[in-house]
Order: sequence, then C-alpha cells, then structure tokens
Amino acid sequence: MIFRSTRVVSEGRVAAADVVVHGERVVEVAPHGSRAGETLDLGNLVLSPGVVDCHVHINEPGRTEWEGFASATQAAAAGGITTVVDMPLNCIPATVSRAAAEQKRAALQRQLQVDAGFWGGVVPGNVAELAGLRAFGCGGAKCFTCPSGVDEFPHVARADLEEALPVMRDLGLVLLVHAEAPGPLEAAERAAAGGDVRDYATYLRSRPDEAEIEAISMVIELCRKHRAAAHIVHLSTARALPMLAHAQAEGVRISAETCLHYLTFCAEEVPAGATCFKCAPPIRDRANREALWQGLRDGVLALVVSDHSPCTPQLKRTEVGDFMAAWGGIAGLQLGLTALWTEASLRGFGVADLSRWNAENTARLAGLDHRKGRIAEGFDADLVVWDPEAEATIAAAALHHKHKLTPYDGRVLRGVVLQTWVRGGIAWQRGKGFGTSRGSFVPAAQK
Repeated sequence: MIFRSTRVVSEGRVAAADVVVHGERVVEVAPHGSRAGETLDLGNLVLSPGVVDCHVHINEPGRTEWEGFASATQAAAAGGITTVVDMPLNCIPATVSRAAAEQKRAALQRQLQVDAGFWGGVVPGNVAELAGLRAFGCGGAKCFTCPSGVDEFPHVARADLEEALPVMRDLGLVLLVHAEAPGPLEAAERAAAGGDVRDYATYLRSRPDEAEIEAISMVIELCRKHRAAAHIVHLSTARALPMLAHAQAEGVRISAETCLHYLTFCAEEVPAGATCFKCAPPIRDRANREALWQGLRDGVLALVVSDHSPCTPQLKRTEVGDFMAAWGGIAGLQLGLTALWTEASLRGFGVADLSRWNAENTARLAGLDHRKGRIAEGFDADLVVWDPEAEATIAAAALHHKHKLTPYDGRVLRGVVLQTWVRGGIAWQRGKGFGTSRGSFVPAAQK
C-alpha cells in the first residue's frame, strides 16, 4: 500500500513523498507520485510517525476501575498514538519484578488497540529483580524520591540508588526518576496547612520548585559518580533547566521530559475547586510555562509526554473541590498530539518538531527506536494522518478514557487526527471509529 502526501514527516523534515508499506513495515520512502499500486492519496494532510507516549499510567491489573488497557489504548488510537509505555504503578502488583510484569502482560489478553510496552520499577530491596525486568523487555525502571501515593510502590533513598545504579548501568537500563525531595515537600506542606483547600495556590505552595531542584541535583551527582543513565520524568520547574544543561554539556547521561499540561496551562488560570488540574509536580506559573518551551527550543528538554494518570471521579474530590485531598493526576492521553500542536504552533514550531519530541525521542528512551518513532525503511508502519489547520472543541464526554474528567474539556485545540495506523492496519478513523487492527506487547531492544 502507498501512502501519498505532500507533507510527510520523515528523517527530521517535511516533504512530499510516497510511503510504501508492505505488511507491517515501511519498505520505502520514495519521491511523491513515483510509485504505483493501491494508493491512499492524502493530498496536503500531514502524515507523521505514530506518537510514542512513553509515560502513561494504565493501572491494570488491580485498579482497572481507574483506567484499563482497553479504554486507554482506544483513547490512544483516537489521538494518533500508536505505542504507549505503561508505568510500573498504579497497577497491583506494581511492576517491580519479572513475575509482576508477566502478570501484567497476561492482563493484556486481546485488549490492545495500539502497541504497548512496560517500564519496570525500582523500590527498596528489588535490585536483584532488575535483570529479570531487563530480560522481560523493560528498557528502564522508574523510582520515586518521595512518597508515590500508593503503598505498593515505596520511594527510594539515596542509598537505594547507590545500590541500583551500577546494576542498571551494566544491564543497559535507564533510571526514570520522579524527582521531588521529601524534605522540602514536608516543610512546604506544613506551611500550606490551614490554607483554603479550594484555592489552587494553596496546593502550589505545598509542592515547591526546591523539591524538584534538590532531587534532580542528587540524581545528576549519582549519574556522574556511577556513569549511569537517568531520565527526569514530568519536569515541572524550569528552574532546574540550567543544572540539567550544564550536566548534559559535561557528558553526564541525564535527560528530561515535560508534559502537555505544563506546556498548556498555568497556575494563574486554574479555577477554584477545579481538581482536574491537580498533578504532582504541579502546574506552575505562566513565566515557568514559557521557560519550559524555551527548554524544548534549546534541546535541554527532549521529550513531551502525557503522564496520563487518571482515577475515579470520587478520588478527584470534585464534589468539594479539595485540592489537598484530591488524587494528583491529569487525564490527557487522547489529546497528546493536538494539545501539543496547539501550543507549539503558536510559538513558531513545526510538525517535524512534534515528531522529534513525541515519537523519535520517546521511542529512543523506551528502547523502541529500532522499530518505532520514524517513517523510514524497516520501521513499523505506525502512521497518523492529521490536519494541522483544523480546529475542534474538546468535549470530555466524547473522549475514550474510562473517566471523562479532564482540564481540556471545552478547550479549542488546533489539529485534528483523521486516521491512525498500527503496523500497517487501520486502528482508528474519524467518523468511522475503531478498525480491526489490534496492538501487541512490544519489548525494548536488548542492548
């Protein structure tokens, strides 16, 4: 089959091309109009690599009432996402051993609408399990430097990372870090106590920039010491960018991502009681948001992910609007491409920038860059067809997430996904719904 468009995103640029697909793979990217055969002529619509969202909490097994593989991967397909990489929490059991990973894979059954991989977890006392997670197909393992919010995934101390990092280095695993230090958090929570729980500023005071900065400084120091690789997930504070830039220039193996919500929203605009905006680390002020965009422009930040972390509406305390008691997590998986394009296009970025941030670099981090994240010969035919000029008003009720509570409700987004193809099969089509294509578990490459 030939996918023909005047705007194909391939090898870091946008050009007219014919993308030739045989079976599940791209076999050639040829000059526009040069190949004959069954052709899908897309005109001037954009043909991009399918998005690889490498930071998603699907919660199955154990908390499937929050989200599950069926609903999450349907939402992904409808949003142009062809691969999700699931975090090791908030499922039960947490993915901190090969046995737990096998249990999660068994839960997939035939539920997947798109492909899925897993991250492992680093918790106190599980260093001996890391080799099994690597052999299973995890490209890295995540830790928390502060309480995670769930008892089955305890946070690590410096001593735990001193033990884990040399092992991870030798196994070829990257350490993913939720980087907030408990000391500054505890002090800030005490200072915020007694504030108006419906006022977002009260919650913001309880999660200060200093908590991220202190934890990131420790991770950089340990990576330098052990020559290991680490990745800071959901970076919220732009004040950490200079230290990250300095470490990267020095050759320390440290990278960082930010999230759709940090690039879209700002603290000044969060309404009272609107707990759908609560996440950790928090959405910070407008100046911070613009500094994160500069971090992407400078290359200090290399990835943009959703950090889709839903829960039941009851846990969001929507009836009282209590920011301090509500579960922290934002639902935005389905809107990953269009929310990012809406804000990026306003700041002069192009569609090739998006694919670098949410497909090529995310696939590389997850150990899937041998088959995902690019439109190139030999790669999986994971493709998204979309109109970057079209606009749509988001109706939460129409999203495919299990629960419809999202801060994007009612927002006008630029860019409309029309078709999503997974390994050469149609997974979703606007106006027609889901195709017969099904996703599979995809292991990270063994290095």
